[in-house]
Amino acid sequence: MEQSKPWYSSRTIWASLVTVAAALAALAGVPLAEDDQAMLTETILQSIAALGGLAALVGRLVAKSRIG
Repeated sequence: MEQSKPWYSSRTIWASLVTVAAALAALAGVPLAEDDQAMLTETILQSIAALGGLAALVGRLVAKSRIG
């Protein structure tokens, strides 16, 4: 494993966080099915990708110098 990526791009990290949140929710009486956990993880990752793209676009629009 030579390449690295930011922690927030890791499907494993988000799946783990969703699993912990689902376990805590179950303790509070709000069950979350495995399919829902997978969908929530995918939704979080897609949201992060969309926000990253939006941030890049806004950064380019407010930049002071031209792309050469």
